[in-house]
Amino acid sequence: MGAQVPPQHPLRRLFGALTEKSFTEHLGWPDQNVTGYVSDLLVDFTHADHLYKIRNQQGQQVDTVVELLFESEVMLEAQSLDRERDVHRHIGDFTLFMAGLFPEYLRRLKSAGLIYHKDFLVDYVKTGKRSYGIVAKIGRDDAEGDPPLFQKLSENFELCVTGLGFVRSDLDRMQNPAYQRARDLLLN
Repeated sequence: MGAQVPPQHPLRRLFGALTEKSFTEHLGWPDQNVTGYVSDLLVDFTHADHLYKIRNQQGQQVDTVVELLFESEVMLEAQSLDRERDVHRHIGDFTLFMAGLFPEYLRRLKSAGLIYHKDFLVDYVKTGKRSYGIVAKIGRDDAEGDPPLFQKLSENFELCVTGLGFVRSDLDRMQNPAYQRARDLLLN
């Protein structure tokens, strides 16, 4: 697994500021626990190996939501609540990340005409909401606020997707050459 991004890294500050701005200004939802979690998720997923960190029983990388759901069912049979919670948390994280930042990927999955991808029939929003709800029920996030963080993420999944869409728009705008020139003029 890739190295962690240090706490004072500029990427953490950038994603923290963009997430807080999007959720507070655009959505009117200034929840520090949620914005902190979503910001950390963005930083964590800058490492592709974190995006696909769940491994199956054979040690192979799991790279589709369908396979992640299968892994969560396998863990139910094995009676491992910690593993089930970790897999469902990852399903919530993965679906939130993809639905919020890469909605065109999800549209392409659905409109390809042929069932070429295992996630063709998966509703990422419903699946993410459900998985965060399972994480909230399993527990272990009692120190993360009231109501618990994962309950909030489940109940407000669509809002979080929208917030990430605003983050994506800001990131796209920052890549615009006109923005770059204006920033350079203002900062120099």
